[in-house]
Amino acid sequence: MNTLTLHPGRLAALGRSELTLLVRNRAALTVALLMPLLMVFVLRSTLGGVDGIGGEGATAIGEATLTGGIGMVLILVVYMNLVSAYVARREELVLKRLRTGEAGDLEILAGTALPAAVLAVGQVLVLALAGAAALDARMPREPLLLAAAVLGGIVLLAGASALTSSFTRNVESAGITTLPLFLLTVLGSGLFLPADSLPGKLAAVCELLPLSGVMTLVRAGWTGGAEAGDLLTAGLTTLAWIMITVFAVQKWFRWEPRR
Repeated sequence: MNTLTLHPGRLAALGRSELTLLVRNRAALTVALLMPLLMVFVLRSTLGGVDGIGGEGATAIGEATLTGGIGMVLILVVYMNLVSAYVARREELVLKRLRTGEAGDLEILAGTALPAAVLAVGQVLVLALAGAAALDARMPREPLLLAAAVLGGIVLLAGASALTSSFTRNVESAGITTLPLFLLTVLGSGLFLPADSLPGKLAAVCELLPLSGVMTLVRAGWTGGAEAGDLLTAGLTTLAWIMITVFAVQKWFRWEPRR
């Protein structure tokens, strides 16, 4: 990439442009706004029928629902939405035209991701405030840790979406190329239950999945009481995946349509 610097003015302009395109795409906007909230109700119904999730009744179920809902916001609003956005801008030659201007590569990618990131943060705040009240859950015990986890998840999944777009031929196929990470995250990264509740070897493998570290930090930020060693492992896992995705995006991201 030609530069790793970020100019606030250019970044804001790119973000406004992307936000305009997102608002015009009613289908993408509806999915981004409503799907995570619908998934929270699905999570609540699922967790309500599971025994032994820990905690005290409704409070434990509510907290598990909300932390799972945060994971759903990240994977749906940031990852799946951004893959479609990057592919659409690439196929429409928007990315190619932007590279001929003053904006650097990182600014272009970050500007495209900015509206999705802001939308995800807004939905997390709604979950933390209105969701906690509606589900009889306690407020986050460590809000700074929770905020850091959400920010790390946004950065990681923005990079993962840029990488996934490189192997996505068109917008219509984005639903297929995003499915593997979506399923791995839902089933193995602790959205429904903590990964360490799985059988031994399977739990060890699932703890290394891309979003597992983020979800560990999210749960720790909400419930508190996590051990320092677990937090360090989760943080290092998240950082490692961010570095891997950055390297992969620099190497394989496609700025022009496939020919």
